[in-house]
Amino acid sequence: MANEGAVQVMLEASPDEIYDIELEHSLLEANAKLAVENRALLDKNGITAIDFMGAIGSGKTTLITKLVERLKDKFGVAVFNGDATTSNDADAIAKQNVPVVQIATINGCHLDANLVGKGLKRIELENLKMIFIENIGNLICPAEFPLGSKARVVVVSVTEGPWMVRKHPHMFLGSQVVVINKIDLAEAMEVSVDQLIADVHSLKPDIKVIPTSCKRGTGLDEVVDALLAI
Repeated sequence: MANEGAVQVMLEASPDEIYDIELEHSLLEANAKLAVENRALLDKNGITAIDFMGAIGSGKTTLITKLVERLKDKFGVAVFNGDATTSNDADAIAKQNVPVVQIATINGCHLDANLVGKGLKRIELENLKMIFIENIGNLICPAEFPLGSKARVVVVSVTEGPWMVRKHPHMFLGSQVVVINKIDLAEAMEVSVDQLIADVHSLKPDIKVIPTSCKRGTGLDEVVDALLAI
């Protein structure tokens, strides 16, 4: 079902409740419990949530925008956008006329299941089929905090240099799809896309790796197919 209109919600964590989870044994265990609850709610409503992780400037927002363009007329799509303070990315995605929840972490370095759970209570889930969750621009902390998504996508770009995969292996081990973005700039950056792919497969041989250029549209249909197959 196509989306019937944009609904943009601002959800902000105050400094004293960024992690207002009731701790039982540890923060990670409490987060994991809430992630399971989020996943159960999503499954109950037939919604597939995808967590997009990557560094600042990797192109997550642009990629999500392009994916929404391709899917919004087929079924209900919503986007959760995590950012420290600004709403610039959420504003850009909201132009696609889909529900957007802006989650401001107030300088927190990642989303957590608590904040995503709050976001799920802010939108109508009935007509949704897919939720894209854009995590904070960070290649370390998000890996430790599952959100309840069905799959994780790591986005890296050739502009980050040739060593990004080797420096952050944990991000890739817990993911199902890797997008190597901005390949139109590979030659200028003197970065080998083939080597980045090889680095990913050396960590996780069976993971799906898709080279993309949002500017040229390269690989975007393949990303859509990979997400629909999850």
